[in-house]
Amino acid sequence: MDWSIATGWWMVAGALVAAELASGTFYLLMLALGAAAAAVAAHLGLPFNAQLLTAALLGGGAVVGWHLKRRTGPHALPAGENRDVNLDIGETVSVSRWNADGTTEVRYRGANWSARYAGEGAPASGPHRIHAIDGSRLLLEPVRPPN
Repeated sequence: MDWSIATGWWMVAGALVAAELASGTFYLLMLALGAAAAAVAAHLGLPFNAQLLTAALLGGGAVVGWHLKRRTGPHALPAGENRDVNLDIGETVSVSRWNADGTTEVRYRGANWSARYAGEGAPASGPHRIHAIDGSRLLLEPVRPPN
């Protein structure tokens, strides 16, 4: 079996995809895109220098583009405030009374939870929304009625 240069580029692209799947580094996927473009350039009969240039420009450009997109895009919330990490964030609990230090205990999901007031002003009893989770403590803010 005679392997062409294009086959080598496809193998490099496949190895980069496999490495990306193993490591979770999205940048390797961008480099695999460049290797796939070089394989197409090889199929089109371009010389090896043009294939290398294609891989470098497309793969490197994709890496730079992805880096700039991530840097200028919205940043993820910390895990304690991110609903994608803690599905309890945004849920409502009922507070019967607050301690003088701004803490309380609430019943939530069939268990007693320690909670702390994280809203503005003085804490008052009533419905509260889980704003964040700090370890095993819920951070609560009052539920504001719709205007």
